[in-house]
Order: sequence, then structure tokens, then C-alpha cells
Amino acid sequence: MACFTIPLAEGIILSVAKKIAFKKDAESALKARLGHLENMLYGGSFLLAIEHIYHGEVVLYPPFLTAMRNPEDIPEMLHEMATVGVSMAAIVTIAWAAFEIISHLAKKTGLKQNVRGAL
Repeated sequence: MACFTIPLAEGIILSVAKKIAFKKDAESALKARLGHLENMLYGGSFLLAIEHIYHGEVVLYPPFLTAMRNPEDIPEMLHEMATVGVSMAAIVTIAWAAFEIISHLAKKTGLKQNVRGAL
């Protein structure tokens, strides 16, 4: 119902924190790496929002979330946000961190991709 709001909130918090932390250092490598996480969170949230719109769980008029119409559905929605939304945001962040570590180790050891003969 509203599981996409948790990764979206993490993306917004990351954007604000990045803007505050890197005010003076506009060309930081860490800023670029955090930008990858930011794109993953926003992209996933956008795709999930489209999916929820398609299934009628999100509408384009207030209250936007169909679970908000009926007060009995609000606890179920909050439970889904707390379980599914938080786990999705955590998995995306862990996957991003793992890929960044692998990328760093590959650069550190001098591994180079060999694409000769691929065509």
C-alpha cells in the first residue's frame, strides 16, 4: 500500500544530508557514490509508486493512499510500511554498500576488465 514511502523518505533524507555535508566540496568521490544510492532509492520508489497506482492502491487525488479512506486499514498500512518498506530500504542500502566495497577492492587490487573479443 505505502511501502514505497520508506525508501523515498530515505532518499529525501540522503539528498538533504548530502546537500548540507558537501556544500563546499562539490566534486567529492563520496558525493558521487552517495548519488548512486540516491538514484537507486528514487528509481525504486518511483517504479513501486507506478505499480501501486496501476493496482489502485494509490490514487491521484486526496487522500492519495486508498488505505487512508478507511480507518480500519491504517494499522495494516503502517505495519506494511514498517516491515516491507524498511526491509526494502535496508536491502537497497546493503546492496549499494556491497557493490561499492567490491568496486573499491577491484580498483585497489588493479583488476581491469578485458572486453577484447566481446564483439
